[in-house]
Amino acid sequence: MSMQLYGHPFSSYTWKALIALYANDTPFEFAPLGEGKGENDEFVKSASPQGLFPVLRDGETVVFEASAIVEYLHLHHPGKQPLLPTDSNEALQVRMIDRVFDNYVMAIVQGSVGEAIATGKLSDATRQKVEEKLEKSYRWIDEWLGGYDNRESVTLIECAAAPSLFYADWVHRIPEQYGRLRDWRAHLLALPAVARCVEDARPYRSYFPLGAPDRD
Repeated sequence: MSMQLYGHPFSSYTWKALIALYANDTPFEFAPLGEGKGENDEFVKSASPQGLFPVLRDGETVVFEASAIVEYLHLHHPGKQPLLPTDSNEALQVRMIDRVFDNYVMAIVQGSVGEAIATGKLSDATRQKVEEKLEKSYRWIDEWLGGYDNRESVTLIECAAAPSLFYADWVHRIPEQYGRLRDWRAHLLALPAVARCVEDARPYRSYFPLGAPDRD
C-alpha cells in the first residue's frame, strides 16, 4: 500500500503536509474526508486524541500533527529539497519559526473562524482582538524577513507560512507598510507546491465562514 495522507483540500494544516509532499514529488495517495468518506473519517477519528487531521499513514506507521508529518517525510522520504537543515542549531531555528506561524498566525485566524462558524457572525470585539494580534505578528514576521534569504526551496518554514498567511490575509489584510511580508506571501503562493494547493481548494471557497475575498 502506498503512503496515504488523510485531510481536506481546504484545510490549512492539510496544505502544510501537502506542500512538503508536492515539493519533493513524493508518491502518495490523498484520502479525502467528508461526505461519503466514512471509512476515512473513522480512521482519522481513531488516529489521534482529538481525531483531527491531517494524518499520514505509511504502512504500519501513523503520524498525526502537520509539523510531525513534515518531519517524518524529511527523515523517511527525503527528496531534492531538504525540509529541515542538517545542523541541529539551524534546525532548531526552523522549528521555532514553524511554531510562530502555527501559534501566532493560524491559531489567531482560527479564533475568528471558529466564532463565525459557531454563531454565524464575527463580533466587533473579536474582530478587533484578532486584528490587533495579527498586526503584532505581521510586524514581527516582517522584521524577521529582513534576515531570511531562502527564496527558492521549500522547508518546514514555507510549509507552515504559506497556508497561514494565505488565510490570515483573508481575515485581516496585511498592511502596505509590511512590504516584505506582502511580497513574501505573493512569492509563497507562486511556488508550484503551494499554487497546487490553492487551485485544488478553490471549489471550497464558499465554505469560508467570513467570506472569501475575490483575490488569490
